Amino acid sequence: MELSAAPPTSPPGTARPRRSGSPPPSAYTALSRQVKEAGLLRHRPVRGLALLSVTAALLAGGWCLFVLVGNSWWQLAVAPLLAFASTQCGFRGHEAGHRQTFRSKRLDDAVGLLFGNLFIGLGFGWWTNKHNRHHAHPNQVGRDPDIETGALVFDRDDATGRTGVLGFLTRHQAAFFFPLLLLEGWSLHVASVRALRTSHTSAPAPRAVEALLLLLHTAAYLAAVALVLPPLKALVFVLVQQGLFGLYLGVSFAPNHKGMELLRPKDRLDFLSSQVLTSRNVRGGPVTDFLLGGLNHQIEHHLFPNMPTSALPLAQPLVRARCAELGLPYTETSLVDSYRQALRHLRRAGAPAPATTGAPTPGTA
Repeated sequence: MELSAAPPTSPPGTARPRRSGSPPPSAYTALSRQVKEAGLLRHRPVRGLALLSVTAALLAGGWCLFVLVGNSWWQLAVAPLLAFASTQCGFRGHEAGHRQTFRSKRLDDAVGLLFGNLFIGLGFGWWTNKHNRHHAHPNQVGRDPDIETGALVFDRDDATGRTGVLGFLTRHQAAFFFPLLLLEGWSLHVASVRALRTSHTSAPAPRAVEALLLLLHTAAYLAAVALVLPPLKALVFVLVQQGLFGLYLGVSFAPNHKGMELLRPKDRLDFLSSQVLTSRNVRGGPVTDFLLGGLNHQIEHHLFPNMPTSALPLAQPLVRARCAELGLPYTETSLVDSYRQALRHLRRAGAPAPATTGAPTPGTA
């Protein structure tokens, strides 16, 4: 994995110059034809099954090690392994949600429910629905659920008027970003349960099935921890394991869009432009691909969501060449620099939050 800062292929940040016009609709069609002719959209079930098996074995091995270590503070060394395995399960669920592994939707849904609901306690149906909305409208204010205002603010306009503790958090959200990711796992668990109140037409399984799988995961997880560890060690283990799980997920997804261009409702961009301008790739090789679940090829992934993760690096030269031909900025940088860009954006977006109740600080609105 490349960790050294390096200049991005195109200028970072949200102040990217607008193109005077968009590529013709045929631009994406031509690129899609190239990709299809290269065989990059073909499912790779054997490779997919191998990756699923490795991931399941990693999770099972982690829990076996947990039992073998027993009542010991050495469990704090097991917690990171289980956090890593859990996040890898999340990546497999992500791939299943995009129908990357099998031709059969039923098989992909089964994988998503198994690796999501049962293995790590994340609602596959809810998450897939949310993630599909993100893919349809990446970084579009008011439409992308991933940039909705919450603990963090991504749009400067939403920071104005925040006071008290929330205002303090917003003004310093760049400093709090990584610590807050320690809570991301808990947030996703809670959201998965809350989502059971509603249903979606595209849900992979009835709510009762999703609820049962979430319940089985929670019961098995808590029972294992309670049977092996006394209360204090159990509490510390859960906090560390879940915290690192959320952190790993967060640092894997953060480089993708944070700090890239925000699109407004008035913006009218074609599909190719809207996906490329809002996405960022992270340089690396096979190790980076594995550790980040292929999310480091975000531009290619957003243009072809159902492309198997293993094919994304092969599509990169085609996409890069097409972007150069059309004059579209193709952003690729190092992992460290992607975080730097994301934190810079968070710092700027949070600046308008006033220090005290009243009007925004002059010069920040």
